[in-house]
Amino acid sequence: MGRPLHGPNPSLFARWYIALMHRPLPNRRATDTSDDAAQAQYRVMRAMSPGRKVALVEDANRTARRLALAGIQMRFPDASDEERSRRLIDLILGEELAGQAFGPRGPARGR
Repeated sequence: MGRPLHGPNPSLFARWYIALMHRPLPNRRATDTSDDAAQAQYRVMRAMSPGRKVALVEDANRTARRLALAGIQMRFPDASDEERSRRLIDLILGEELAGQAFGPRGPARGR
């Protein structure tokens, strides 16, 4: 098991995380969010367990992938499921890295 978050010898990540969670609130916020609402949002986020924060990030990533895939399906309606998946991988990794990891993409259909 890794080093503890608190105690005599917290890990580097733990020290970074603790500093991050206790730093002053950033001045950047959505233009339609009042200072009071932004403060409340940060209080809620700081009170969340690490597991809950990870779950929220996972959910946001899953939603982003679904939206990206929907856009691919709209732009390439005749593409196979395999081609759609590869286009999604290209978006996530970038075409160069995806090509290195998975080889060149086959000829496009539905252009």
